Amino acid sequence: MKPVKGAKRYARMFINVVGMETAAQALAELSAVARLMVMSGEFRSFMLSPGFTQAEKESALRMIAERSGISGTVVKFIIHLTDNRVVGALSGIVKAATAIYLEKKKQAKAIVFTPVEVTKGNEERLKASLKKLVDRDIEIEYVIDPLLLGGILVKVGSTMYDSSIKGQLRLLKDELIKG
Repeated sequence: MKPVKGAKRYARMFINVVGMETAAQALAELSAVARLMVMSGEFRSFMLSPGFTQAEKESALRMIAERSGISGTVVKFIIHLTDNRVVGALSGIVKAATAIYLEKKKQAKAIVFTPVEVTKGNEERLKASLKKLVDRDIEIEYVIDPLLLGGILVKVGSTMYDSSIKGQLRLLKDELIKG
């Protein structure tokens, strides 16, 4: 099984199990577990190790869920992933499930890289422009990147829109090389 295909399959399964009504909350909970696996090498090793029984893994997951408020449905899904030995692909599953959720909700998420903080007026204009461009409601996450000298870099899904000075200079260089 290829990781990407497997991640998409499990992501679809996850969205179908939790339902669209509770998908946003369930995705947040699943993301928290995925972040824990990335941040804690011990937890990741524990979840991936064949040296621990499935019962030990379930017990640890239920204890973590109880303390952090993770729903039983999400716990059951993670247990299913450990049963099938694909819990290592949890980050990819979360990413694919988020994309599926946004697609079904006719929404998109954009990550906007800017060198400075964006004013409210520019934020609204950018949101309206991106909504027209992708023909969906858009949720924008702003990342301040001081390495950009000017302009912005926008990532919507797997598409990048580069209007930064650095990007424009790169395009100009390519044009000059081509002749």
